[in-house]
Amino acid sequence: MAKKATKKAEEAPLKLFYIFYNQERWDNWLKTLSEASFDADPKSEEMPEGFRILDGFSVDITLAVLKIIKLYQNKRFTRDETLDKISAVEAIVMSAAPRSDLEELVGILQLPKLVLFAGSRKYIQGDFDKDIKTLVKKGRDQIEKDMELALETASNIGAAVIDGATCCGKYVKEDLENPTLFDEWLIECERMNEAMASLKNFDESTGDDE
Repeated sequence: MAKKATKKAEEAPLKLFYIFYNQERWDNWLKTLSEASFDADPKSEEMPEGFRILDGFSVDITLAVLKIIKLYQNKRFTRDETLDKISAVEAIVMSAAPRSDLEELVGILQLPKLVLFAGSRKYIQGDFDKDIKTLVKKGRDQIEKDMELALETASNIGAAVIDGATCCGKYVKEDLENPTLFDEWLIECERMNEAMASLKNFDESTGDDE
């Protein structure tokens, strides 16, 4: 009997052990960013340190949110639990930027994440379009006229990507020196696609997965 009880305990979902994102993590990233140099090295083709850190910052947020989605897919969380956890991360990430040199950089980070959070919620709610090609065309037409409508379209793309659709590298304009906000959202959807692939076996890990 004791063996059966032990086995049952071991098989129970490890919900309480997963820490997806918290204020301390966000603050640590901001501190690291504030200490980084954004000056280009004329002798190197590498991106300046600060922008590399900013990119890592962005990836970390995307992974944190999609880990929640993966555990929902694996029936670790209910629909309401999942939406609550995503909202908790969103509240941290989309909070007002500190009034400092970081304010503009944090804004650059936050805008693409609009589609991460909106797309994740739309996926959980289950009502979304999967015709990527049509959605991209629609979003490009909308972005200069109605940003909220364009975000709704982009969130459909994000939800479809989470659901397994392939996107969005081929739809991103080649000239990225002047990308539209919709382009930024497509780039984030591509990042979501890569993150979902990297998290394929996430639920096999245990403990404090950050």
